[in-house]
Amino acid sequence: MKTVMNNMAAQHRVVRRSLPTGPVTAAYERKVDAGEVRRDDAQVALAAKLDALHESFSSLSPVPVRTDTPTESSSVSVSSLLLERALASVQSLLRKKFRLWSFGTPPRGIYIHGPVGVGKSFLMDLFYALVNVAEDDSCSKSDRHPLKRAKITKRRVHFHEFMLDVHHRIFVYKQKHPRDDALPVVAQQLAQEAQLLCFDEFQVTDVADAMILKRLFLLLLDWNVVVVATSNRSPDALYEGGINRSLFLPFIDMLRHRFDIISMKDSAKDYRLETRADGRSYFWSNKDVNSENNIQAQLNEIFGGTASGTEAEVIHVLFGRTVQVARLNDRCAWFDFSELCYQPLGAADYISLCDRFTVLIIDRVPQLDANYLDEARRFVTLIDVCYESRTRLVLAAKVPLDQLFVDFEAQFESSDGNEELFVSEKGGNSSSFATTMICTKEGEQFEWSATGLNGVSLAQLSGANDLAFSFRRARSRLIEMGGKEWGRQ
Repeated sequence: MKTVMNNMAAQHRVVRRSLPTGPVTAAYERKVDAGEVRRDDAQVALAAKLDALHESFSSLSPVPVRTDTPTESSSVSVSSLLLERALASVQSLLRKKFRLWSFGTPPRGIYIHGPVGVGKSFLMDLFYALVNVAEDDSCSKSDRHPLKRAKITKRRVHFHEFMLDVHHRIFVYKQKHPRDDALPVVAQQLAQEAQLLCFDEFQVTDVADAMILKRLFLLLLDWNVVVVATSNRSPDALYEGGINRSLFLPFIDMLRHRFDIISMKDSAKDYRLETRADGRSYFWSNKDVNSENNIQAQLNEIFGGTASGTEAEVIHVLFGRTVQVARLNDRCAWFDFSELCYQPLGAADYISLCDRFTVLIIDRVPQLDANYLDEARRFVTLIDVCYESRTRLVLAAKVPLDQLFVDFEAQFESSDGNEELFVSEKGGNSSSFATTMICTKEGEQFEWSATGLNGVSLAQLSGANDLAFSFRRARSRLIEMGGKEWGRQ
């Protein structure tokens, strides 16, 4: 019987390979045949969609290259950008009216949503890796594809990191041109740096992001930029409950009209949970002295080496801020949970730490329940940043991993003009990645969500009740990050 099943599997592979497939599907099937992944119908369907997008790049018009410097004066900047937008509109009209092949039709973007761990990022990364691969001779002959381009510029980035970059560019531009409209210039810069943008974990929790996204995306599309995004949320659920959400709804409409929306909700299997942990990434103690001493000994072994000098190292962060690290060596930094999550830190700070260190140790991690709303938000942001940068994260907690995150829901009440947020442990949701910056009286820049001020960057109700998606994702990622092969050299 086993021989018969093996023969049938072999015949299935032969038949499958005889069918024409695109590069993403072919790469996916190779991983299936090698036993690296388990074949999943939803993943196969997504691979086919990504193949179609990959093929469309053969006739994608390049991003125009600017030779002038529109930022030198306000009048030149505005008039030049208005002219560019007009030319882009004319080009788009000509494409639609006369179907001019030489311009190429900009391909539709792809927005992929579904539960955690179903392979959204995995398939997007397969696609991304293949975009810059030169086509073989049979596909690149000039008589078949006169405008065939083997490579396009590309960028793959976590969405909250991308928005940090956008806000930082706006901040820098406004320092020199306070009265100018920064967004067209920023969109132009982004387009000329990458014609393909792949976003992981697309989500909108910050009011400033919500207000600029539609305009930013339309500007990028005008510059012939192609966007692929993964998200745990469907378009209709983006920025749900956020401040002035009615102003955000046109962005959702734009997504529906300009993107292919792909749902993977039927693929409910979280493949990350199959990862075998190495036993040296997550430690917990029930306050037994011997257990605590054993954990500290193992953390010291992971830390390795000695501290680099006696003084703290200053890590530079976007917007001119800094973070101090007291216990470190060349590859590893050791923190108490309170140092990273009780302080007004955010994604920009964690990104800088991950750029500097390949291993982060966090000691004394509490159980994150309704009493740790702001701390939980920061901690989940830290986990996502470590995951994206493949930074090894070693945790010493007070409870087992399956008890680390306690779901809760929030209620928003108002009386006599005083608004308060009440959080109760029930079963709700997690974390926001805010990127809006505020300036204190002392001139120091902070991310709004990192300040711990309720209702500043996000509607209170939405901010608290966004804590089920992120908790589930954080736990799933911590399991995957506990694997033996996790990390970067």
